[in-house]
Amino acid sequence: MAQPANLVLIGPTGAGKTSVGRLIAPKLGLRFVDLDAEVEASTGASIPLIFELEGEAGFRDREHRALAAACAGSGQVIATGAGAVLREDNRRLIKSAGLVVMIAATVEEQLERLGRDRNRPLLAGGERRLRLERLAEQREPIYRELADLIIDTADRSPQGTCAALLAALADRGIEFAR
Repeated sequence: MAQPANLVLIGPTGAGKTSVGRLIAPKLGLRFVDLDAEVEASTGASIPLIFELEGEAGFRDREHRALAAACAGSGQVIATGAGAVLREDNRRLIKSAGLVVMIAATVEEQLERLGRDRNRPLLAGGERRLRLERLAEQREPIYRELADLIIDTADRSPQGTCAALLAALADRGIEFAR
């Protein structure tokens, strides 16, 4: 495989994309970009507030602009939001930006990791398990279709997931353009 420009992390809410991205970027000599943080920084508002004021559609438009800006660069680990893959134009950006890695997590793992998290607008209210199951049903096939590589987080800490990803990259002889 040619040297990918970026490493793009996709996967469900609570899978650990941001945690793994922060850990792996310096190990690969790449810059870390968290799309949710980019949206918040460019907006000056939290994601829950953006959802409240503009709805999901407004947030998704902002997310798309942040993704386009990130994908135009190179030498980065880009952690996408879980729903970024829903738009076709985002899927094209993600696929063209570099090596796409799905960080996979079961609904059970998501529930455990997101137990106290109240900053996820799509999980606000009750029935978190049901909401996560529905999101998985809708999004998992898209993640799997986009992914060049899938790393399962089952029984792994973010450090363990990072180590598994580094090993998978080494096994495939993948190095990144810097």
